[in-house]
Amino acid sequence: MQKKPYLVFSQHLKQRFGGRVHKISIDAGFSCPNRGATRDQPGCLFCDPDGSGSFGIHRGLAVAEQLERGKEIMVRKYKAKHFLAYFQPFSNTFAPPERLRSLYDEALGVSGVVGLTVGTRPDCCPPAVLDLLEEYHRRTYFWLELGLQSSHDRSLDFLRRGHDYACFLEAYTAAKARGLRVCVHVILGLPGETREDMLATAEEMARLQVDGIKLHLLHVLRGTRLGELYQQGDINILEQDEYVSLVADVIERLPASALIHRLTGDGPRDKLLAPLWSLKKWEVLNAIDNELYRRGTCQGFRAGAK
Repeated sequence: MQKKPYLVFSQHLKQRFGGRVHKISIDAGFSCPNRGATRDQPGCLFCDPDGSGSFGIHRGLAVAEQLERGKEIMVRKYKAKHFLAYFQPFSNTFAPPERLRSLYDEALGVSGVVGLTVGTRPDCCPPAVLDLLEEYHRRTYFWLELGLQSSHDRSLDFLRRGHDYACFLEAYTAAKARGLRVCVHVILGLPGETREDMLATAEEMARLQVDGIKLHLLHVLRGTRLGELYQQGDINILEQDEYVSLVADVIERLPASALIHRLTGDGPRDKLLAPLWSLKKWEVLNAIDNELYRRGTCQGFRAGAK
């Protein structure tokens, strides 16, 4: 098998734990500042009302039970032995530290769980919460996933994120000062962003020397304001060849040490309006690899480029 032209997160986990490690997504009942306490506010322009990863989650069950259900599937399909508890939908630090500790400890108490991944927003990382996350970083394998989406404030305003890039920088810097591993989420194909804008975000991630990154293709879902704009003909979506070329450009600019957690995604089939080509996820991933092989380049090839 030809070597990947970038650092694959799953391969890193396999080397660290001596075998495949499978993430199990958990809905622990959190909301986020944009949704309010009961998740009934509009949220970001692109946000699924049910939260990210919702189609694979056993909502309504206790954390431990969600993990046990997820383990059953992973053991049956892959004979898996090691798992990461992934607190995924909404903002998983949007609660007092005492509640967070209880839920995180419940996850770590499940047999086979070797670490935690916690997804959240930059404006949900006060010092007391980051101090708690530092504790988990010291006692287990831990990742903090920060949703940025873009380094451009005009894009964050368009998305109704409710925070600016300076807020992200503050949270990121504070997390790194505590030694945390941070994976940053970036969306490619945002309305109003040029190729140069998106590459500028990649170059900023290189400047920050991020530990990991998730690249998301902009998905347009039913039930979102973005979906309404798309149906009105007010926004355009990247074609597959445009996305593949763009991702290759981004990979070339990322630091050679950053772990690639994701290069695309496949939205829920029953809600996805566009792009429908994203449903062929492995075709897209193979096309990205082949584009880098064609170029003869790899991750970090243009790190520091302007």
